[in-house]
Amino acid sequence: MAANRRPTMADVAREVGVSAKTVSRVLNEDGYASAETREQVLAAVAKLGFQPNLMARNIRVGGPDTTIGLVIPDLGNPFFGAVAGAIEDTVRERGLTLLMGSSADDPDRERALTDKFLARRVSILMVVPSVGADHSHLKAHRTAGLPVVFIDRPGAGLATDSVVSSNRDGSHEGLAHLIAHGHRRIGFIGDLPVKLYTRRERLAGYRAALQEADIPYDRSLVVSAHDQRGAEAATSKLLALADPPTALFAGNNIMALGIVAELARTKRKDVAVVAFDDVALAEALEPALTVVAQDPEEIGRSAAATALARLDGDRARARTITVPTRLIVRGSGEQPAPKP
Repeated sequence: MAANRRPTMADVAREVGVSAKTVSRVLNEDGYASAETREQVLAAVAKLGFQPNLMARNIRVGGPDTTIGLVIPDLGNPFFGAVAGAIEDTVRERGLTLLMGSSADDPDRERALTDKFLARRVSILMVVPSVGADHSHLKAHRTAGLPVVFIDRPGAGLATDSVVSSNRDGSHEGLAHLIAHGHRRIGFIGDLPVKLYTRRERLAGYRAALQEADIPYDRSLVVSAHDQRGAEAATSKLLALADPPTALFAGNNIMALGIVAELARTKRKDVAVVAFDDVALAEALEPALTVVAQDPEEIGRSAAATALARLDGDRARARTITVPTRLIVRGSGEQPAPKP
């Protein structure tokens, strides 16, 4: 056998002196093989480092793979990393392996990834939906029994299980906290695209809190960004207004990093900040960052538990599980509004 190629079933068969069909029977426990032959085959497998092609076998026999396909928007976002980690920890107990790919929030790329996962007959499909994606192509698979779970955002064109955060209530709580400290000019820096479910829900919570406090909604205080650099520019734009905000609400963790960086660059410590979603080293900032924290681990565990229940035969109607957020007070959100 050449040293630069992976061993095959034929290599194992030659090592033992039996047919490839006999090796297949031993490895798949499908048909008779003597105890001696079985022992010899397994010894040759260990010696050569042969790895069975489970995907090929499962396609051949019509069974599902022992993998779970997960599509997320950004592999580098700590939030989705924590969600994926919790899913992996949960499904590992069932002998399932998590496969993951990034859609970059592109519907076409998301569709290509889901098609690849379906082609290898994954046992479960989980998707963080992209804006504009149509998931109706998954109906046949869902009807045939494939567990499909949407995470962080609901999908479109498919009635299936979803696990989301309490985005609207959490945003409302964060805004109410700033209002309670005297702020009436509060900027909102949300992510893009503007039609993103989480952004829309968090903006709705922002507006509801303003309305409850009889504070007029000012469109000039609502801006958008796609990344940290954009959030820095958006912060600068808001603070340059003729009547600038005295507080800022970050629509997600990336926006929060941009806000903090711009305030540090300009040495502004008089602006209160509350962020939706926690960030690493939030307690080490000066002042420490007050956040509306999501629970990505619970989102991941709930998504995995829901999918496993479906895998075990749960045929109840599709449901949406909402994971609560919590306000963590650390200092930045308690900066009082300046006196008139």
